[in-house]
Amino acid sequence: MIQITPQMRILVAIAPADFRCGIDGLARVCKDVLKADPFSGWVFVFRNRTATAVKLLVYDGQGFWLCHKRLSSARFCWWPTAEDSATKSLAAHEIQVLLSAGNPKGMQAAPSWRSVGPLD
Repeated sequence: MIQITPQMRILVAIAPADFRCGIDGLARVCKDVLKADPFSGWVFVFRNRTATAVKLLVYDGQGFWLCHKRLSSARFCWWPTAEDSATKSLAAHEIQVLLSAGNPKGMQAAPSWRSVGPLD
């Protein structure tokens, strides 16, 4: 079973992907379009053109996981936009919100890291 931990790097592909692609096709998109190594252990997140489904591609050291979630009656309302990059990085708690068809940038959560102040 795959578990997304806070230590994992999560990259969301901004452009929609062709969902006829399987593991090999999405790994090629990681290399050619996203300029990332699909064997790195990062979580790669792709969306279809109609925003009704997402796919996650992860390499766990032994093989690839390809997870597919399709919404039954809604669309993924939030998706990152292009800012001179093909990807957007998300935190582990943000991907959980995204997979629930929510807006990870509109949620209220504690920061991932904060200074505890000077030690005396």
